[in-house]
Amino acid sequence: MEGGKSDPPADNPAKLEVLLVEKETRERLTYVVAAVMSSLGIISLTVLAVYYKFSYQMEEGGEIPYLEMLGTFALSLGAAMSMELMSKWVHKALWHTSLWHMHKSHHKPREGVFELNDVFAVMNAIPAIVLLAYGVFYKGLLPGICFGAGLGFTVLGIGYIFVHNGLVHKRFPVGPIVDIPYFRKVAAAHQLHHMGMFKGVPYGLFLGPKVYSCTWSFLLLF
Repeated sequence: MEGGKSDPPADNPAKLEVLLVEKETRERLTYVVAAVMSSLGIISLTVLAVYYKFSYQMEEGGEIPYLEMLGTFALSLGAAMSMELMSKWVHKALWHTSLWHMHKSHHKPREGVFELNDVFAVMNAIPAIVLLAYGVFYKGLLPGICFGAGLGFTVLGIGYIFVHNGLVHKRFPVGPIVDIPYFRKVAAAHQLHHMGMFKGVPYGLFLGPKVYSCTWSFLLLF
């Protein structure tokens, strides 16, 4: 110590470790706040959209549109499944080729709270918002289909935030999700992707563990 000044962190390993832990804690807190707030916002808007879409059809003694609600639910599941398969293709065909200059930030140690790869999450949210909005403010078969698709994309996106960013990459704590056996398999499969084994396979997330199943391999290995 000279002139009343403390030793620089580089010369004080213990203090440096404390500073690094504090920095990591601040970054995780910032990200978890952003993730939770955005997820709550998306969930709230989705709930309001569902309520508004079906409530206005029931005004003035209208019947509850059970058939349309069932169709919307079925379309949501189908849209979520198709989005998982599409994201696998986009990940392999685009993110690891022409868009690698952005995606590579996800394959190296992160500096700061966010990474350039997070831009893709925002880009993926735009189609879901557009589809939901069109489905809410217009009537008919096509708006109903778009609403169901947007709802499925939204649910998958929220799941992706918590499983991929939270469970796999530990950008924030996910609580009991870590104890779900299948999600632990998802995390292990995604780690293989980051290790570069098997030519980067699996490129998908939620169906990653199925890449080693003979039943699914013809869909996931192309």
